[in-house]
Amino acid sequence: MPDTKPSTLRHEPRVLLAVVLAAVAASAVGAREYGTWVLEVAPIGLALLVLVPTFPRFRLTPLAYRALAIAALLIALGAHYTYAEVPLGEWMRDWFGFERNHYDRIGHVAQGAVAAIGVRELLVRLTPLRAGWWLLGVTTLVCLGVSGGFELVEALAAAFTGQAGQDYLGTQGDEFDAQWDMTCALFGALAAQLALGRVHDRQIALVGREA
Repeated sequence: MPDTKPSTLRHEPRVLLAVVLAAVAASAVGAREYGTWVLEVAPIGLALLVLVPTFPRFRLTPLAYRALAIAALLIALGAHYTYAEVPLGEWMRDWFGFERNHYDRIGHVAQGAVAAIGVRELLVRLTPLRAGWWLLGVTTLVCLGVSGGFELVEALAAAFTGQAGQDYLGTQGDEFDAQWDMTCALFGALAAQLALGRVHDRQIALVGREA
């Protein structure tokens, strides 16, 4: 993957933001359960509350913005149908003989991958840590903490918001759902770092020169 040009650094995040906002708006149209929809898209809103105000002073790499955008699109799709009923997961269940809709597993792999890119970037740019085993280990542990935090939020939502919360939790009868979700996030975090680490380092260096 070639290094990103400065023009992309300036304009691509705005394009990705427009795409994400359009997808979220579209996901609200005819959503299967609006209480669940609100719970699902809430992380997108929280992320934007941080990313938009800090954009002029602290821009992330194109890789980070792309990863965030892809994750937001996956969330928007899951919010529209509820994760347990996304057609892609239904097709996968039919094709591979799964016992449940595994779209939420895809979401948790993405969660781990996106968290890894974001955490890794902050550590490299704001701390003395650099590429190596320490960075890999610290990033992975933070991602596991983020995944565990989401599981706690999901459990609280299920406890206090009735059916919407149950749909948001989306266990589909699996008593080990939380453990599987965290395992998927762990896989995503490790895969993203190992597969994209060098590209990420080049982009971090480029962003540093443009800052």
